Amino acid sequence: MASKPPFNMPTGEYAGDVSCQEAWDALANDETAVLVDVRTQVEWQLIGKPDLSSIGREPIYLQWVTMQGVNKNFVEELKAALDERGVAVDAPVYFLCQSGGRSKMSAMQCTQLGYERCYNVAEGFEGELDDQQHRNSISGWKVAGLPWTQS
Repeated sequence: MASKPPFNMPTGEYAGDVSCQEAWDALANDETAVLVDVRTQVEWQLIGKPDLSSIGREPIYLQWVTMQGVNKNFVEELKAALDERGVAVDAPVYFLCQSGGRSKMSAMQCTQLGYERCYNVAEGFEGELDDQQHRNSISGWKVAGLPWTQS
């Protein structure tokens, strides 16, 4: 008998993949839309964060992976963060990571919580790898010229 993973691994559908620009446009034009950045604290500090201040917004920052591995409390922490902001189950929730992997898993997990419009920002913050195996040159939030900041 296979053992159950120590966290809720997503299975099932989510609303779909969007580009960084599509996510930005939705966040700028729909006050109910929310951005959840699921990268690590180190990524936020060293690589940068999306800057939504020009549209009067602040992302939710919640690590899908921590220094100890997959965040076993991610689903509970996500639910608490969305509840704290009063996010309705029919509000669009956009998930962002480095390149679209963790954010897709997060969108699936949020859908399992009953949220109806969970989107994966497929390009991520840094985008896909180029020919030299480097990010930040082909696609992603930063390459799209969207606002970001670095501490």
